[in-house]
Amino acid sequence: MAADGGASFHGPSLADFFPAPILFEGTIFEFNRITLVRIIATAALVLLFWLASRNARLVPSRGQSLGELAIDFVRSNIAEESLGKELGRKYAPLLIVIFFGVLTMNITGIIPFLNIAGSSVIGLPLIFAIIAYVAFVAAGIKAHHGGGRFLKSQLFPPGVPWPVYILLTPIEFFSTFILRPLTLTVRLMANMLAGHLLLVLCFAATSFFFFEAASALSVVGVVTFAAGFAFTILELFIAFLQAYIFALLTAVYIQLSVEAH
Repeated sequence: MAADGGASFHGPSLADFFPAPILFEGTIFEFNRITLVRIIATAALVLLFWLASRNARLVPSRGQSLGELAIDFVRSNIAEESLGKELGRKYAPLLIVIFFGVLTMNITGIIPFLNIAGSSVIGLPLIFAIIAYVAFVAAGIKAHHGGGRFLKSQLFPPGVPWPVYILLTPIEFFSTFILRPLTLTVRLMANMLAGHLLLVLCFAATSFFFFEAASALSVVGVVTFAAGFAFTILELFIAFLQAYIFALLTAVYIQLSVEAH
C-alpha cells in the first residue's frame, strides 16, 4: 500500500517465524531469536518458582502464597477434577509442568522486546504433544498391566458386534494414536501464530500511519493502536486458555487410557 512520498506499508508474514540465525547457522544446533525467546522464558519460569519456594515455611510469604495458589489451581481444577483425587495427585506434577510451560511460551508473544510466542513454531508444540502422548500411553499400559491389554481396551471396545470392528478399530486407532497428538500440536501452534500476525499487523500499521503516511491518516493510526491494545488483551486470555486446554486434554486422555470402556 503506497502513501504520501512513496512510503509503503509492509505487513507481517510467515518470515517472522523463521528469523536469521544468530549462532551455528546450517547445523542442527542453529540458534535464532525464537530459540533465545524460549531460553529466556524457561529461565524466567524456573527463577519465579525457585524464588517462591526457596524459603518455604508454614506461614507462607506473599511469593510462596502466589506460587501455591498457582500450583493448586492446576492440581484442583485440572488434575483432580479430571482424574479424581488419587490419580490427580499422581499426575499433577506433569500437568503443572505442561500448563506453566505452555503458558510461559505463549505469553512471550505480548512481552516487549520478545514479541513472539515461543510456541508459535511447530517444534515446541510438538514436543509438548509428544510428552502428553507418552504420558497417556504409559498410563494406559500401566493401568491395564501390559501393552496388549491396553491396545485391546482402546481399539476393541466391548459390547460391539465383531463385524463392526472392521470399521471401528481403524477409526479408534487413528483417533487415539494419531489425531490426539496432532490436534494438540496444531491447535496450540495455530492460535499463537494467528495472534502474532494480528498484533504485528495492528502495531506495524499504527507506526506506518503515525510516522510514514500522510498526516491526515494519523486518525487511522489511533484506530489501529486501539485495535492492537484490544488484541493484546485478547492474546493474554488466549495464552492462558490454550495452556488450560492443553493441560486439560492431557488429563482427559490419561483418564481415557486408564479406565475400562
